[in-house]
Amino acid sequence: MTEIAIIGGGLMGHGIALVLALHGHAVRITDTSTETRARVPGLMASALATLREAGAAPEGWDAERLGQAVRVEADLDAAVAGAGLVIEAITENPEAKRALFAELDRLCPAETILASNTSYLDVFPLIPEARQARALILHWYTPPYIVDLVDVVPGPGTDPAVVAAMADLVRGLGQVPIVLKRFIPGYVANRIQQAISAEVFRLLDEGVAAPRDIDDAIIHGLSLRIPILGHLAKADFTGLELTQRALANGSYAPPPPRTRSKTLDALCAEGRTGVMAGKGYFDWGGRPPEELFRERDRKLLALKAAMAGIGRMEGT
Repeated sequence: MTEIAIIGGGLMGHGIALVLALHGHAVRITDTSTETRARVPGLMASALATLREAGAAPEGWDAERLGQAVRVEADLDAAVAGAGLVIEAITENPEAKRALFAELDRLCPAETILASNTSYLDVFPLIPEARQARALILHWYTPPYIVDLVDVVPGPGTDPAVVAAMADLVRGLGQVPIVLKRFIPGYVANRIQQAISAEVFRLLDEGVAAPRDIDDAIIHGLSLRIPILGHLAKADFTGLELTQRALANGSYAPPPPRTRSKTLDALCAEGRTGVMAGKGYFDWGGRPPEELFRERDRKLLALKAAMAGIGRMEGT
C-alpha cells in the first residue's frame, strides 16, 4: 500500500499522516476547515523535530521532505483519487461520518479499503452495504507517532483478508496491532481507561484523595509494573490463588455508572479545561500548549527507548 488518504487533519489526522509518511507511504490529507489544513504542515514538522531530537525518526527526514510525502488537499475528491486506503478521522458525529462515507462511496473505486479512526462509535451501520467487505476500524492513540498501539476492528461483513492486510500494514509502521474479533465501544485500552476514570472520579468527588496523590499512586504504583508485565502477567507473578481470594472477598465494589463528576464539572465551569486552557486539574504555569506537548513527547520517547532496552516479561 503506497497511496493513503486521510480525511480530517486535526489532533489525530496529522499524527497518523506523519507515521505513514515516515514509513514510505504517499499521503494526502484534507479537512473541511481551511485553518486546520493550514496548520497540518507545522504540526507535523514540530512532531518530526521532537522525534529527531530523540533519535526516533528515520534518517534523512526533515520538514521539506515531509512536505513532499504528505500533500494537503483542499478538496475531498483530490485527496482520495487513486488511494488504496482511505482513513476517516473526522469528528465523532454519526451523521457527519454517515455523510462522509456516502461521499467516499461515490468517489472511491470498489477495491478501496475504508477505515475509521473512531474511538467509540459503531461506524459499520453508517457505511454503505456494498462497502462492508472492505471496511474496518483502524484506531490509533495520542500521539500516534509515539504510542504504538493500533486497534484493528472488523465489522460483521469485513473480509478477513482485509483485516490481515491492515494488521500487516500496522506492523510495517513499527506499531502493534490488536485485532479484535468484533466491535465493542472503546476497544480494550480505552475501556480499561474508562474503568480507571470511573474510580478516579469517585475518589475525587468523595474527597478521598487529591489529584496529585491519585496521579502519584498511578505513576509510582501501577505504572512501574504495567510496562513490563501488563495486567494478567502481573496476576501470574502475584499468584492466581491470591488473585482468586481477592476477587472472592469482594473488597472492591465498582462505582455505579455515572455520566457526571462534580469535580470535573466545577473545573470546566471555571474554564479550567486542560493544557490548552493553561489549567485543568493542575496549573500548567502559563506555558504555551506547544511547549507542554513537546515536553510530554520527549518524556514519552525517553521512556519508550528505555523500555525497549529493558523489554517485557514474555510468557506463551
